[in-house]
Amino acid sequence: MERDPKSVATTTETSFAVVEAIRTLDGATAEELSEHLELAPSTVHRHLATLRKHSYVTRDAGEYRVGFQFLTLGGYAQRRVTAYPMIKEKVDALAEETGERAQFIVEEHGWRVYLYTEVGQSSVQTGAHVGKRGVLHASAAGKAILANLGRERVEEIVDCRGLPEPGTNTIADRESLFDELDRVRDRGYAFNREETTAGVHAVGAAVTDGAGEVVGALSVSGPANRLTGEAFTEALPERILEAVNELELHIEHSM
Repeated sequence: MERDPKSVATTTETSFAVVEAIRTLDGATAEELSEHLELAPSTVHRHLATLRKHSYVTRDAGEYRVGFQFLTLGGYAQRRVTAYPMIKEKVDALAEETGERAQFIVEEHGWRVYLYTEVGQSSVQTGAHVGKRGVLHASAAGKAILANLGRERVEEIVDCRGLPEPGTNTIADRESLFDELDRVRDRGYAFNREETTAGVHAVGAAVTDGAGEVVGALSVSGPANRLTGEAFTEALPERILEAVNELELHIEHSM
């Protein structure tokens, strides 16, 4: 994981702060941004003018919103992931077959990031969407990724991101986390039993390339009262591992 640089461009940081504030406020006027960020109105106006010039923000009736230029960049980043077309195909197939939500996540700077997600006909809304970030240790796919990283890398991630508890059953200490990662490595997949969201279970498995480097992880999530018994502990993991195996073979032969 890359460490934070010792020196940064403060002007650039301010521009990003303006963008984040627009997102947080779900659109805002220059005056609202100035108050929210505790910056001089003239400073906010300069950054907004620059961002608007390059299509990173838009303005309508005096309110600024995040522009689709970020979608252009996000789409480019998404398509650069190894075997993305087949990843999408496998996620779509899992969602259709299970009727639940299927997703592929990647790790970036110690976060889990949703690269692609699809919903089945019986899926429930969990707030997951492309680009959403979260801690790795609180999800099945995230734990599957951590289990395939070296201990030193995992320690770095925990040092940086901590072990917050978004769910009722989230792992909250290092010893328990490393014990869980040992179990994930032994069986080849991870479980999430209401560790991210109350009432939601998930199963995930990591995808690696021909050199053993982690590409990301596939997972399927659904209501805890539906993902239960052998369907949850045996049948679903088996189906996910089949998809992972097909993805890894595709990646290995395309390198």
